[in-house]
Amino acid sequence: MLDIAMPKIECIATTDSFGQYKIEPLEPGYGTTLGNALRRVLLSSLPGAAVTAIRIEGVYHEFSTIPHVREDVTQIVLNVKRIRLRSYADRPVKLWLQARGKGVVRAGDIECPSTVELVNPDLVIATLDSDDAYLEMELTVERGRGYRPAEAHENLPIGLIPVDAIFSPITKVNYVVERTRVGQMTDFDRLIMEIWTDGTITPGDALGYAAQVLVQYCSLIAEASKAEEVVEEETVGVAIPPHLYQVSIDELGLSTRTHNCLKRGGISTVGQLLEMDEKDLLAIRNLGVKSLNEIRDCLIARGYLPQVQVPGVLLPKEPEEIEAEETVEAILRGESSSAEEVEEIPVTDKQDELFLDEASEQDPAEEVD
Repeated sequence: MLDIAMPKIECIATTDSFGQYKIEPLEPGYGTTLGNALRRVLLSSLPGAAVTAIRIEGVYHEFSTIPHVREDVTQIVLNVKRIRLRSYADRPVKLWLQARGKGVVRAGDIECPSTVELVNPDLVIATLDSDDAYLEMELTVERGRGYRPAEAHENLPIGLIPVDAIFSPITKVNYVVERTRVGQMTDFDRLIMEIWTDGTITPGDALGYAAQVLVQYCSLIAEASKAEEVVEEETVGVAIPPHLYQVSIDELGLSTRTHNCLKRGGISTVGQLLEMDEKDLLAIRNLGVKSLNEIRDCLIARGYLPQVQVPGVLLPKEPEEIEAEETVEAILRGESSSAEEVEEIPVTDKQDELFLDEASEQDPAEEVD
């Protein structure tokens, strides 16, 4: 692997919602590579929390108005979308808001459980214009990534208004690539990252999390490549060794009959024999189950038969299977002379008709003694 100069990271400026970081020196081209990758991950893959639905007392849809409230429901929904919060729960959480009388309703008036923390409590939600005004809301908070439109919510009950949820805690990311000097080399890169957040996460933590996401994905690719190498090595391990193609079948000590059958089948080396499967061997003329078992035994005795089944490797059979195959082979060759050993094969009506037709077609002269 080529040696790559490891860069140093320096924090130029930082606040709760803004951070500027300098990364140098980088190999030529790596400034754009890392800057673009980190920017895309920061904007799309960081988790966060947002309000996904609200329920307002006496309101059934977002195009309604609330008595003695200056903003309509649509404007209230837009204000709720701007609430920024941290949620430490893995499931949806309910928040409550109750306001009565004249005044301004802010995000800080929302009652939150211990697992939710508001970051911008001064955000204005609504304005009540009369002492008779009353506003009651229930807000649903969920965790997620990126952006979820309100249309993604399906089969919501009447009165529950979906909200476009912006889960990403990152509001803006910018990067600049500059030239820097390393010794006599002047073509190295300096990467300057600028990160703006909504205050629910610090810029430093956001940059570190984005780097971890990239590392995890790159690790998956590296592990997949290693797994492919292992599979290739295992496949080579069970393949037929090349030197077996130089070993003659004469060294197996086969019987003359089996040896001649293999020769007629064009098999002259152990490597060629191991390439043959059971069906191919049985297809050779006069080579039956007994010869097949003899070949297997000779290969095992001399260590030529692998333990893993590859082309040409025949697994041992049960005694009943061997006996049945030997009987069928004997019948086909006509070696069984005992009528007791061979069961009578029933003749169907169709076969009987064929026999009669053949007899009628014989030459009449042949029928005369």
